[in-house]
Amino acid sequence: MSDAHKDVERLSRAEAEAELPGLVAHLETANTAYHTDDAPEIADAEYDALKRRLAAIEARFPDLARADSPTQQVGAAPAEGFGKVPHAVRMLSLGNGFSDEDIADFVERMRSYLGLATEAPLLCTAEPKIDGLSLSLRYENGVLVQAATRGDGAVGENVTENARTIADIPQKLTGAPKVLEVRGEVYMSHEDFAALNARQAEKGDKTFANPRNAAAGSLRQLDARITAARPLRFFAYAWGVLSQPLAATQFTSIERLKALGFQVNPLTKLCADLTEMLAHYRAIEAQRATLGYDIDGVVYKANDLALQARLGFRSTTPRWALAHKFPAELAWTRLEKIEIQVGRTGALSPVARLTPVTVGGVVVSNATLHNEDYIAGRDSKGGDIRGGKDIREGDWVQVYRAGDVIPKVADVDLSRRDPGAAPYVFPHLCPECGSEAIREEGDAVRRCTGGLICPAQAVEKLKHFVSRAAFDIEGLGAKQVEAFYKDGWVQEPADIFTLENNFGPGCPRQLKNREGWGEKSAQNLFDAIAEKRAIPLAKLIFALGIRHVGESSAQLLATHYLGWDRFVDAMTAAGNFVGPEWEDLLSIDGVGETLGRSVVSAFHDGPEREAILRLAAHLNVQDATPPASESPVSGLTVVFTGTLERMTRAEAKARAEALGAKVAGSVSAKTDLLVAGPGAGSKAKKAADLGVKVIDEDAWLAMIGAT
Repeated sequence: MSDAHKDVERLSRAEAEAELPGLVAHLETANTAYHTDDAPEIADAEYDALKRRLAAIEARFPDLARADSPTQQVGAAPAEGFGKVPHAVRMLSLGNGFSDEDIADFVERMRSYLGLATEAPLLCTAEPKIDGLSLSLRYENGVLVQAATRGDGAVGENVTENARTIADIPQKLTGAPKVLEVRGEVYMSHEDFAALNARQAEKGDKTFANPRNAAAGSLRQLDARITAARPLRFFAYAWGVLSQPLAATQFTSIERLKALGFQVNPLTKLCADLTEMLAHYRAIEAQRATLGYDIDGVVYKANDLALQARLGFRSTTPRWALAHKFPAELAWTRLEKIEIQVGRTGALSPVARLTPVTVGGVVVSNATLHNEDYIAGRDSKGGDIRGGKDIREGDWVQVYRAGDVIPKVADVDLSRRDPGAAPYVFPHLCPECGSEAIREEGDAVRRCTGGLICPAQAVEKLKHFVSRAAFDIEGLGAKQVEAFYKDGWVQEPADIFTLENNFGPGCPRQLKNREGWGEKSAQNLFDAIAEKRAIPLAKLIFALGIRHVGESSAQLLATHYLGWDRFVDAMTAAGNFVGPEWEDLLSIDGVGETLGRSVVSAFHDGPEREAILRLAAHLNVQDATPPASESPVSGLTVVFTGTLERMTRAEAKARAEALGAKVAGSVSAKTDLLVAGPGAGSKAKKAADLGVKVIDEDAWLAMIGAT
């Protein structure tokens, strides 16, 4: 494995920063194609593993987390035409593993988080991962009342009438909890898929690329009669809202669902240890070709539901479950052209445009080339990769698909290279604005210095501003932003909020007169923009597109400063990166110096600060509040130090935050409470000097009512 494909734990910071832009771009494209258009450009395994690798890099290098990172997102926004259904319990995606070592790490992470000894039992279930469309079914008093797709995890599409046509989905249940939300996967068998495509071809209609595509397209029909004519099936494997528990374990809960009349996968097995988990993975993999339906891996889940509750969730994935994906695929094709894309932060990212080739059932036409060193056949330290073979336009290249997810160039066939092919010369000028593109010492990425004058950066910042995790203005997406920018209507975020004044009723040029717009659609957009003038502080900070500030770090900043004016004043006062405001910023657990400098720099006097303040003048920024809690620690700033004996540091931090406390990484005058275990060291001394209250772990547990 070359350095370009090496594990995240072995990446240098420069290598990680070089890889991030390509990861984000490919994931965003794949996300829309897969979840919204039902026309995937990459396989499910690639999509899921892409998110996993990006999250792993951000976890290892928190200061590199981009403001437009997709790792905080699940699925894609519900398509137009369906009613929207909020999920009371979010439908999250799974983390991925690709090797035996990954699964061993998963088990060890659970043990470490829970503080379980090696010899303590930790049973897990193992079941096939169905390659279909996630569906949630809500039953009340035993009657099916609602069915919804996953959507973006928080809001799905109402497909109730369509779901009623699926034979595997019971209409009524006997002996079920009063409220029962069953979750599972809609899929299509290989036999039914072949028959459907044959009928489609006979009628001259569009055929489907694969069973998953056919299942998703069939379920998401506006006419339920079309769905009824399609041979859809359903496996149940999880649940959401419950009025009372199904059982005490994952395995017995699945058995309960089966007793209620749901189809559950017969290959689901309870495993005592890692050896049994891996053995069952291989047994399922051996049967993959004969199952009669598509699977793309095996899902492991902690069996004890009480342990699942303790393990809890990260932002988009549970800590107690993991998908073990099947191996990679390779294919050879011609690299037709190398193109340079300019991202929101000015990074120049090379992309290989390929002669389309099918790799594992997916048509691949693009591949990431990372950076100029990768193209030249060397790593960031000057060492050889691919045996030192460079990449040139016209080359025959081997496309690699695996845990890295994004198609990559694994090798070059020099025997087929045109003798006249010239080495690729990486541009030193931005292809978008002509500004100098500089590669700073120690940086693997070359960046455009054009800033706000670079249209690529400006447009990408605007796209980020209106993205789902930011302002999420209905009717104003990437395409509209590009068109408005091109015509000079919107050059910076503040212009969005003057759109009606400049291009509304009574103006010389009006939005309603643009192609594709009308009076009603224009007014709908103006109304949608007006609704977003009131915006939560965390969303505004995230929407600004400040380098290294992702959704989670924006939430950290909002929770710490609580109000917009206080945040701006603090960033302004920290302008020289010294003093109490700077120290206070760095005391936030999860905020490092790189992220801190990036945020503070955005508020230095200059064009970026002026654009931010122009935007804020149009907004009603809603103060952040700690999570509502009646606990005695709600609103307190807590620091943990030393060795905790009854829970891990990660579990203590998660529990404190769930109770409304702020967890800081260092002691300051603003610290309310220091929880000190054995070996507390300098933090305990500093707390004593500052008069901060110090308690031990037992007192902390008693304070929060934990046993």
